[in-house]
Amino acid sequence: MRILLVTHYYAPEYGAPQRRWSALVRRFVRAGHQVTVVAPVPHYPEGRPTRAHGREHRPGTVERGTWGEQILRTGYLPHRADILTRTADHMVAALDALRRASARFRRPGTRPDVIIATAPAIPSLLVGRVLAARWKVPLIAEMRDAWPDLVTHIGPVVAGEDVEPRRATPARRIASVLAGFAKQQVHHVVSDWQEGADRVVTTTALFADVLRARGIEKVDVVRNGTDLSRLGPAVRRPRSDHEELRVLYLGNMGRSQGLEMVVIAAARLAREGVPIQVRMIGHGVASADLAELAQRLDAPVTVGTRIPHREVGEQYDWADTVLVSLRDWEPFAWTIPSKLYELLATGRHVSAVVAGESADVVRAAGAGDVIRPGDLDGLAELWRRLAADRSGLSTGGAGRDWVALHADDDLLAEVYLEILAETVGDRAAPGGSAGSGVRAS
Repeated sequence: MRILLVTHYYAPEYGAPQRRWSALVRRFVRAGHQVTVVAPVPHYPEGRPTRAHGREHRPGTVERGTWGEQILRTGYLPHRADILTRTADHMVAALDALRRASARFRRPGTRPDVIIATAPAIPSLLVGRVLAARWKVPLIAEMRDAWPDLVTHIGPVVAGEDVEPRRATPARRIASVLAGFAKQQVHHVVSDWQEGADRVVTTTALFADVLRARGIEKVDVVRNGTDLSRLGPAVRRPRSDHEELRVLYLGNMGRSQGLEMVVIAAARLAREGVPIQVRMIGHGVASADLAELAQRLDAPVTVGTRIPHREVGEQYDWADTVLVSLRDWEPFAWTIPSKLYELLATGRHVSAVVAGESADVVRAAGAGDVIRPGDLDGLAELWRRLAADRSGLSTGGAGRDWVALHADDDLLAEVYLEILAETVGDRAAPGGSAGSGVRAS
């Protein structure tokens, strides 16, 4: 099978979507399939390539990837962290992807059997839709998060959008109205693209149910996952060589995570004399504010920058409990942070400040404790209890066992290939059953 993947994020960048697709592509190629990836020159997360990436990757070149895949590099637009310049980058990359893919596959005999377009970035879906219609091949629209609901629920953020209407200036009122209109249009357009795809793949069962309720029938679920062999053996007993409770947060530090509550809880416990130390490691627009808050509250919290993945194991070795956190926003009840599967696979106790399907996974795995998002008292009480009684940190490696059954990369790749084969077969035999359901659940 010839597979074309359209994505805005791909190796050698490192992040959740890059890791997902490196894992899947590796296994697709190993199973004997031909994979071509259309992706921009690597420029995540800084918005521009590193010097090395700028030398090694050029728009229009065709590279051989680590796993034997072909990578067609497209142009990009240098951008900042704000949503406007990032969206402009997504559009530039998508238009160039459309142009270059059309040229590369202009001869019918070279074209793919199936196209996967994965969002974010949302314009990647448009590229997949146009190419699939032009070449008359099936399209898989993959929604790695609850799109379009995330963008229409929490962003874009416009100056004055959170200001009370009576206090907002006329310019801010106009900006807020325009933002609301833009959100409605994005929701309508993306929903239309989802409905027009041969299949939609989501990473959670609850969001699949949301899409089905909107009339999108052909929905499958392929979770994010992790590679158990890469993380080493699970930790089955809490360490006792230190007095303080050690809490580790490793990942993005943005608006979505609500990490201010973590800093405040740690400061409260320190004032009570509870021995606790929190490490936050990663990147994001909120990292500087979190560091400033920790300093102002004299909280036992250190905020560090992102680290190479080869150093992640040292951080997990340090921790007693690992933290996952999301705000109390409705679309987050339908999503699962991809990092959660890695946290489960470490065998560490998980402090989960989440709701919805993420909370269900932690409970089903028996891997830790769940706190409702925004429940400051509940989080402080959990860590107070764990600091006093370390036996509560012992999970017996239950999280790793759950991942092996439900979210191992080998399993997920097999399920995805089944979906691709069924989709290609459905297109080849009109009138056949498209099917839908939860896969690798």
